[in-house]
Amino acid sequence: MFVLLFSQSLFANDSIYENRRQAYIDTALQYTNSIDLVAIQAYNNGIVDTAVLRNILSRIEGGSTFDFQLVKLIRVLFLTNGDYDNIILPAIDTVPFWLTKADTIRGYWSENHTIMWMSSDWLLHEKYGRAIDTALRTRLVHYLDLKVKYGFYEFYSPTYAPYCFSGLINLSDFAQDPQIKDLATKASVRLLRDLLLMTNNKGVMFAVAGRAYPSKYETPYQNHSNLIYLLTGLGERPGDPSHSGSFLSTSSLEVDSIVSTLNFSVDTTFYIGHSIDSSLAINSVLRPLDKIISQWSSGLYFHPKVAYETGSLIIDSALWSHVDFAEFRDFRNFGATDIQLIAESLPAISMSSVICGQQVSVFKRNAVTLTSLHDFWKGKVGFQQYPIMANVGTTAVFTGSGRVKQDWDDRAPGNQNDHLPYVAQKSNVALIMYRAEVNNILLKSKDVALFFEDSDYDEIRNDSLWVLGRQENSYVAVRRYCIDEINNVRACTIERGQTWVIVVGDSSMYGSFNNFESLISQSQFTDSWYYDSTTSQSVYYASITIDTITIDYAWGVDSLINSINDVKGLAAFKLYPNPTQSEVTIELSNQGSAPVGITVFNMVGQVVYQFETTERNQLISTAAWPEGIYMVQIEQDGARHIQKLVKAN
Repeated sequence: MFVLLFSQSLFANDSIYENRRQAYIDTALQYTNSIDLVAIQAYNNGIVDTAVLRNILSRIEGGSTFDFQLVKLIRVLFLTNGDYDNIILPAIDTVPFWLTKADTIRGYWSENHTIMWMSSDWLLHEKYGRAIDTALRTRLVHYLDLKVKYGFYEFYSPTYAPYCFSGLINLSDFAQDPQIKDLATKASVRLLRDLLLMTNNKGVMFAVAGRAYPSKYETPYQNHSNLIYLLTGLGERPGDPSHSGSFLSTSSLEVDSIVSTLNFSVDTTFYIGHSIDSSLAINSVLRPLDKIISQWSSGLYFHPKVAYETGSLIIDSALWSHVDFAEFRDFRNFGATDIQLIAESLPAISMSSVICGQQVSVFKRNAVTLTSLHDFWKGKVGFQQYPIMANVGTTAVFTGSGRVKQDWDDRAPGNQNDHLPYVAQKSNVALIMYRAEVNNILLKSKDVALFFEDSDYDEIRNDSLWVLGRQENSYVAVRRYCIDEINNVRACTIERGQTWVIVVGDSSMYGSFNNFESLISQSQFTDSWYYDSTTSQSVYYASITIDTITIDYAWGVDSLINSINDVKGLAAFKLYPNPTQSEVTIELSNQGSAPVGITVFNMVGQVVYQFETTERNQLISTAAWPEGIYMVQIEQDGARHIQKLVKAN
């Protein structure tokens, strides 16, 4: 009776979706040996392949990711009439569903694992009266509320989003507690809407991600693509079922409102998540163990603000042998206080695993997308993070730092970037700057490589440092920092710093590929180094101008403490217009009545203008100045401020 009622509720969705969902199920049923089929079999007629079921159960003791299978077993238990209870329940009864001392096999703390374990624990409690710890409901509601309010920490992840979804949708479909059911439904909807935001009209989602693997950017249609296909019909029609597809195709979730958000013309920037300080306050309502695990799920592992708590939990729970902490085993003989001090002295590796709050830029036009994270832990070590990603039709384009290997999957799995770039994006153009922090002890290489699959393009052109690709009517252009290759991969070895540029577009924006190339060839790029004596910083500056878009950035490093900071004091006065052609106004309205000294330097440090004034607005002619970048300095009563000025013809 339960299966019948559950099935009938699906027909609230659009008939086109229902037909596609049923076709997906019919096709999936042909793949009888798939471990992702058991939920579909349970939904279809309640008869599950027991050989496959026992294969899943055999993975319990040694499976570090058994929760991936556990959520399927939960679905079988709820979609059948008890026929498999005697097989499943005794087998999973001995499994710990939350962290216990010396459990070095399972991980409970990254976002997808957390919800799969918690949702399974809660649903077994509701259906069978399984004993739970008294804090389960509190931490489960807390988790769900965070997703609804702030979004996902493992944001836009083709690797982890499908597994988050499976834990969430089990609660949405089967939970009896009305608050948990409602929150889980809202979180499921948000996750699917996030995927569609990043999806192009080919049904492909290659986007920035809080955590992912390079393999997820090598082929266009994978596990997460089943969700996109079921919702939209876009992309390659799946054959055998995937993990996520088996959950959505057997769910009662109302999807019409989700599909209605799909848009192929997007140009926006927004903030997701919350600050680190907010995280500490938000999680303070939880008991100590759950608080730390919640913080870990947002990447707050060894950040100086939580390193002592992390060290204490790892030591008390004997977790140094756990695979997730393999890279940090050298610290296993230290106490929690020592770990705190180490974290404070090594910010290049202790801070940048945090993924709880970031500014995201999204540009999408038909089959092309360009997505980035603005100023995301620049210069510090990266942990499975992808701060820049282009999607052209069915292929991905991105840069990565560290040892260059032809097989991108052969890079260190926990450290996909030896040092993260500074990224700034305006619409369809992104400036990508690399400059490694000097106290990054995990830094193996400062090399920067380009993921660009030549075989995916209908046409490739090289124009000086630019490489351009066309797939059908979609275009991409990448300005490399050099034309070198390392291990047959486009890559550059530059010790000090390097800047790359990515531009995407299509025929609706630029007409022909020839027109796109012509626009790219007229672009203006500059980069330089200078010493800012007012802030004692060595500054790396880069600028790109393409068509009407200009992006520039000055990246300063304090020479005394060797940590990365922006150049300070740039808001002390105003320059306009900037860029300028013939003249510029320097507005000094906030400077008081004392005389102000104005000095303008070119990028090699030569003075091109110098004047002292008591006027609050100073007009300067720039008509005779060569095109380029200038630094405008004002000085008053010993205080100095600097701002960049772009001279364009």
